[in-house]
Amino acid sequence: MRPLWVVGDIHGAYDKLRALLLRAGLIDFDGSWTAGDTHLVFLGDYVDRGPNGLEVIRLIRSLEVQATEVGGQVTALLGNHEVMFLASLVFRQVDPHDRMGFREYWLENGGQPRDVDLLEPSDLGWLSNRPAITVSHGWLMVHADSLMYLRLGDSVKDVNAEVARILANPDPDEWGLFLNWFTERMAFALGEGEAKARRALSVFGGDRIVHGHTPVYVLLDEALHGPTVGAGAPIPYAGRLCVAMDSGMAYREDAGFIARLNPQGIAEVVAFPSGSSLY
Repeated sequence: MRPLWVVGDIHGAYDKLRALLLRAGLIDFDGSWTAGDTHLVFLGDYVDRGPNGLEVIRLIRSLEVQATEVGGQVTALLGNHEVMFLASLVFRQVDPHDRMGFREYWLENGGQPRDVDLLEPSDLGWLSNRPAITVSHGWLMVHADSLMYLRLGDSVKDVNAEVARILANPDPDEWGLFLNWFTERMAFALGEGEAKARRALSVFGGDRIVHGHTPVYVLLDEALHGPTVGAGAPIPYAGRLCVAMDSGMAYREDAGFIARLNPQGIAEVVAFPSGSSLY
């Protein structure tokens, strides 16, 4: 089975992302793909908070092409910050005074006007076509630790089709509802979380769930009640059915990690700034 690497929320932390991919042996110093047939999955939230969201997007887009040429694969999922970013752009065309509040909401949540200045039409098209969920190597991969995806469809294909429909539909109510669903967090950590995880897996497939969205130090503090010193690595929880992958790399100077997964769990972690270790 080919290697599987997963990256959580990046939020414009371009330099840190490059350093992590380099240390994992996935790219070289020039940012070129060196990982052969590896499947590399990004769990969403490429923009906002940090200063270099468009550089993150351009790197991922480049790696997508390079990986395909040598039998590898790069999958980049849709995060809620991509939806915020798109909403601020889409509805600016019909509501320049932002009466619907999408631009204000984006800015309040770390929106970076520089990303808009650098945006090209091909970037916009790429963002609008991100899948919401995927399954690989026995892992159900989603951005949010939420049951929201069950409202969108009964299969991976149906969910991705419904999300594509919403993003192509200039109905502000649908966009607003979709964004509101992302405010639901910690579904698998609170109130029969293991049963909720099993429900999602039974519908979409996979044996385990990997997600971003909620930083691991927040999950530890608010739901799992573990020591936040453990926030420098992915967190398995819910009977090891779930792994949290948002390292908070844009929030803390010394934070950031990516992980290699296998069907049994976490195989290896590359962390910033300490390097890599077997889990």
